[in-house]
Amino acid sequence: MEKSSRIFIAGHRGLVGSAITKYLSDAGYSDLIVKSRKELDLMNTVAVEDFFRECKPEYVFLAAAKVGGINANNKYPAEFLYHNLSIQSNIIHQAYKYQVKKLLFFGSSCIYPKMSPQPIKEEYLLSGFLETTNEAYAIAKIAGIKMCQSYNRQYGTNFISVMPTNIFGINDNFHPDDSHVIAALIQRFHKTKQENKKQISIWGSGNPRREFLFADDLADACVFLMNNYDDSEIINVGTGKEITIKDLAELIMEVVDFPVELVFDKSMPDGTLLKRLDISKINSLGWTAKTSLREGLKRAYQHYASQLIDR
Repeated sequence: MEKSSRIFIAGHRGLVGSAITKYLSDAGYSDLIVKSRKELDLMNTVAVEDFFRECKPEYVFLAAAKVGGINANNKYPAEFLYHNLSIQSNIIHQAYKYQVKKLLFFGSSCIYPKMSPQPIKEEYLLSGFLETTNEAYAIAKIAGIKMCQSYNRQYGTNFISVMPTNIFGINDNFHPDDSHVIAALIQRFHKTKQENKKQISIWGSGNPRREFLFADDLADACVFLMNNYDDSEIINVGTGKEITIKDLAELIMEVVDFPVELVFDKSMPDGTLLKRLDISKINSLGWTAKTSLREGLKRAYQHYASQLIDR
C-alpha cells in the first residue's frame, strides 16, 4: 500500500476496525474510507455495490462482523450465521467486481476443530468437529475464507485471510451479556469495585486456557501482512502464549486494584478447554506481538473507566 492509496476499513467502529483505522492514520495513510452503519448497510447488496462503484477503494480491510462471547453465540446462532455471511459475501464479491488490488479478511481461531492438537496450525482447518457454542459463527467465517480462496483461484484476485486469536483492547464491547471474556471481566470487576462487593461470579470452571492479543498489535500485524503477504493460505496471528481463565481473572483483579473472592459458576459452559495458535508462519515473515497481556489489560481498563467518567 502507498500512503496515498484509497483504503476502505469495513467495521471501523469495532474493536479491530478502530485499531486498524487509528494505526493507518497515525502511520500517515491519508485516504481512508470509513462508513457508519447508517451511511452504508453492509448487508444491503445494492448499497454495497453502489459504494464500490462510487468510491473505488484500492485496498479493503474486512473487519465488519457480528461478534460476541459464548452467551451471544449460544442465543443467536441464526443471526451470527446470516449477518456474517451477508456482510462478507457482499464485500468480497464487489471487491472482485470493482478490481480492488488487495483485500484482507478476518477469520477467527474458532474456525479450528474443537479437538485440534496444540498449538493449532493453519492446516488443521476442516480436520474435525467444531466447538458447538460458536459453530454458526465459525461456519460463516470458514465460508468467507473459502470464498476468498475461490475468487483467487478463479479470478486471480489477491484476497488474504487472517486468523487472529482472542482479541481485546480499546473500543471493545463491554456489554455484560454479549461481550467476550476480557471485556466481560473488566466490566464485572469494575462494577464489583463500584458497589464494594466482596465476591465476583465467573462463568465456567476457570480451567480453560486462552491466548489473547491486544487489538493494536493485531492492527500492526494486518498492515504488515497487507504489505508483505500474498498467499491464499490462511495465516494465524497471536502471541503464542496462553493463560487460564482463573489466572486471567486474578490479573484483571490486580489491574482494577480491588481484591475480591472469585466464585466460579460451573453450571456455565467452558467452551474449548485449550486453544493456542501456532504462529511460526507469521513469525518467520518477521512479525511478533509487542504488547504484554498485563500492559494491554491496563490500557483497556483505563480507557473503559475513562469512558464511564466522561458519560
